[in-house]
Amino acid sequence: MVNINETIANVNKLDPELARQVRKYVRDHSYGLVFENNLPEAVRLYTKTVAVGDTVNIRPDRGKKEHNENKVAWNVKTIKDDIATIENGKEECNVAVEDLVPIVSYRDVIYPGLHEVDRIERGDKDDPYQVVVNAENYHALEMLTYCYAGKVDCIYIDPPYNTGAKDWKYNNDYVDSNDQYRHSKWLAFMERRLKLAKRLLNPKDSVLIVTIDEKEYARLGLLLEQMFPDAQIQMTSITINPSGAIRKNLFARSDEYAYFVLLGNAHVIQQEGIGDEKEVRWWYLRRLEYASRRGTVKGGTAQFYPIYINNETQLIEKIGDPITPDIDRFSVPDIDGCTTVFPVRDDGTEMNWGVKGETLQYLLDEHVVQVTKNEKSLYQPFTIKYLSANYKKKIESGRWAIKGYRPDGSKIVVETGGKINRTTTVWTNKIYDAKTYGTVMLKNIVGNDKFSFPKSLYAVHDCLKYFVKDQKDALVVDFFAGSGTTLQAVNLLNAEDGGHRRCICVTNNEVPADRNGGEHNAKDMMSEGLRPGDPDWEKYGIANYVTWPRTKCSIEGVDINGNPLQGDYGHPSKDIDLGYSLPMSDGFKANAIFFDLTYESAWPIRLDNAFDAIAPILWMQAGCKGPIIHRVGKSYLLTDYYGVLFDYGQASKFVDAIKKHPNIKTVFVVTDDQRRYSNMCRRLPDIGVHRLYESFLKTFKICGEGGLD
Repeated sequence: MVNINETIANVNKLDPELARQVRKYVRDHSYGLVFENNLPEAVRLYTKTVAVGDTVNIRPDRGKKEHNENKVAWNVKTIKDDIATIENGKEECNVAVEDLVPIVSYRDVIYPGLHEVDRIERGDKDDPYQVVVNAENYHALEMLTYCYAGKVDCIYIDPPYNTGAKDWKYNNDYVDSNDQYRHSKWLAFMERRLKLAKRLLNPKDSVLIVTIDEKEYARLGLLLEQMFPDAQIQMTSITINPSGAIRKNLFARSDEYAYFVLLGNAHVIQQEGIGDEKEVRWWYLRRLEYASRRGTVKGGTAQFYPIYINNETQLIEKIGDPITPDIDRFSVPDIDGCTTVFPVRDDGTEMNWGVKGETLQYLLDEHVVQVTKNEKSLYQPFTIKYLSANYKKKIESGRWAIKGYRPDGSKIVVETGGKINRTTTVWTNKIYDAKTYGTVMLKNIVGNDKFSFPKSLYAVHDCLKYFVKDQKDALVVDFFAGSGTTLQAVNLLNAEDGGHRRCICVTNNEVPADRNGGEHNAKDMMSEGLRPGDPDWEKYGIANYVTWPRTKCSIEGVDINGNPLQGDYGHPSKDIDLGYSLPMSDGFKANAIFFDLTYESAWPIRLDNAFDAIAPILWMQAGCKGPIIHRVGKSYLLTDYYGVLFDYGQASKFVDAIKKHPNIKTVFVVTDDQRRYSNMCRRLPDIGVHRLYESFLKTFKICGEGGLD
């Protein structure tokens, strides 16, 4: 697909009409990774109140298994006295509302809201809130595009691995190894979410990180290449189980993979050296590889030239002109008082210099060329070394520093924290062990058998660190948040360097079919007569039972029973020391808030009764700081960070009030009048002004596959 797009772009320069026809042809035909990407996908909304116009399924009787008739889609015509009249185009019947569950296709229009469930505040007043959202992640991503389109610095996700062991659902059914569309369903599921993720990422500098195992890594790689044609993509191998998971008659599996999709200027931030300053390595000016010898295509013709070294000062006196391979180097005239030096190996092979003459002169003027006597060489009596021209960038970044000059005038350049240890694509550090620093760590916080296969905290921490270490206000999103490892890793990064990075985690509240044999699994709860949507069912879902308790406990520094957490971050065991030590019992200096995504009905929005539902969305867009503005009959309301103008008749007072709050960078104006909105933009030129339609219906209408209207 990349080559096709490049070809179309070139054709467009010569013949736009032909390019248009080619684009249409490409749209109508399959190229690259081909799969059934139009497979339907819907999700049941067990906590949504059934309303007229909803599409619904009829639930099975309590304690009974689901059958095919429970998957038939019905439309709600009327509701009276908790009895709904429903029809499916063939028949009509009356069913108790409590026995219905709304279903929403990814193509359907929704009106999202957020309902606050809980919060914890241990940070300063100006610290942003970390956010946990209990939601189906496709709809949560659509909602987030309103707040953060093009503004996210890093997305880390650990999606379902599609092992065939019923580890995820598609269309409300578990996908197993016998499903002939298993791989297509997974790819369609991922593509829809990655399209929205792409809209969130900052195209100028951001990274998408996706972990996966051997079941889908190849297809995922092709999908990422197809969706991000302009990005740099790398895959690393992470050893998560050093002893290996047994595979009968096969190699024991010890690793999984992480794809890194780098957009714009995103790059790996290499680990800083630990220890004393060390002088940087200087490069030999004479090329070393045999393929770069004189006269070869690789060697070129501009890099074989004489260098004249003063016999008394042993400094470069002059750089001569290059000579072509047909000219004998001995025919080049000498300079009195100088030794003529060519790049010649000890065996007499004529090589090339590493840079052209003009570049060498520039480096010489910069004092980053060294000359030393080489009495052992018959053909090259002086050895010449240099630093490449990019040494200045490393000095500007703080990694290198100039510590003085040698007697020959060359600079003394050192690595400020010792030698940099470059990270490879194979990660084998003991701290990536998912059992010790994932399963056991989670168990110590929230108790036994509540979540299967959590990530190592340090594996996630390092994935993030390599890209957001220097961005202390970075925005990180995880829409397959699971147990909440990513949010804890962001808090740990902030604790290490005093950062204010934000993390938005999205996880569903599904009750696992089996919790490693533990209690509160779906099978046992169903046999007890419980079903999704019941309070006693929902409290054991992942979001309520694992993600939020982990977030809250790790911030407070206690386990689920209120006991202080044991151990230290950075020094997790006797044989592992990461160079710092933070007691886990100290918790984190952080704020966090827990929301449920709600699905609002159109009629209360039209009646202007839904502002409280969308208020947290505005607060998130404004930076997740301070209190959330709820409508209380005022003409306008402000916090220290954002404001909302409800009555345009009070615009002047609103503007005056805004100017008294220098921290306010975002305001929302409720108006259907484009001129009024434009006028407010002119009056507040240094502030982000956003428009809210008076009914809120158009503002927060999310159209399937298209995002917000």
